[in-house]
Amino acid sequence: MSDTVVVGLDVGGTSTRAAALSLDGVRLGAGRAGGGNPTSHGAERAAAELLAALRAALADVDPTRVRAGVIGLAGAGRLLADPQGRAAFDHAWADAGLRCPYAVHGDALVAYASGTSAPDGTVLIAGTGAIAAQVRDLRLDRTADGHGWLLGDAGSGFWLGREAVRRLLTDLDRADPPGDLARQVLADLTGATEVAARPRATAEAVVQAVTRRPPIELARLAPLVVTAARDGEPTGVALVAEAAALLAESVSRIRPPGATDPVVLGGGLLTGDTPLAAAVRAELARRWPDAPLHSAGDGAAAAAWLAARDLPEVADPAALHALLVPAA
Repeated sequence: MSDTVVVGLDVGGTSTRAAALSLDGVRLGAGRAGGGNPTSHGAERAAAELLAALRAALADVDPTRVRAGVIGLAGAGRLLADPQGRAAFDHAWADAGLRCPYAVHGDALVAYASGTSAPDGTVLIAGTGAIAAQVRDLRLDRTADGHGWLLGDAGSGFWLGREAVRRLLTDLDRADPPGDLARQVLADLTGATEVAARPRATAEAVVQAVTRRPPIELARLAPLVVTAARDGEPTGVALVAEAAALLAESVSRIRPPGATDPVVLGGGLLTGDTPLAAAVRAELARRWPDAPLHSAGDGAAAAAWLAARDLPEVADPAALHALLVPAA
């Protein structure tokens, strides 16, 4: 067994995952804690979750064996530009007993590395939000979308939820009977499936239900759309097709026609067996027929690999990737 250990963390808004691995591919420890994104939760709370995940991953590992680490998170640039936030993460790292350096990378790069070891390629992520990024020499180069729910995130879970509500409101404006998906959305928002004698009253109830909650909560309606599309419901099928086209269009902003380097798909909407994942794969294959398509996998292991690949004893980063990062 290699005596060298590397640590990787995949930090999200709802969970923080850590992995400690040896260079011969042995997973020595894993840890999980709450959301650790400093943008969402503040630096101090984020650092506390980081420390909890690290301590769990290192429970059976001597921290002095750890030679390098990588933390992957959304908004990495904001953390690096915030002295207080970086200091909180530095303290958490040291409190875990680690004395080696660590690097901070964006979550899009970690997602890409969880799907392939190729130095150049593209990653497309669709969950609550959506973003595409071009990778060059395993560094994020250009990005497209990821502009948030108000200005972008086309094809995301939020977009699917908002569009499903818009289709419902269109039906109500026209006094048309809502379809199956529209009735499910109506029930979710108002607790009822029946339309009032005056449809405008139901439309107003829908608008009030939406505006009483944070806008991003519309993303919780995305599973209704995906299930409806799987069942062949017309509105669900149409929304999934439109979302797939929008996501592929985001990729086309940064990826040249005819490119043959890999594309990695990440985020809950694109890594599972969903109609949207299938539609996006078909759209990308049509536009870039010679490009391999991969699914994102274990982000914490990918972060550990990113940490390890710069160590002097690592002669073949691609072979190490096959050892450290499980195939998705």
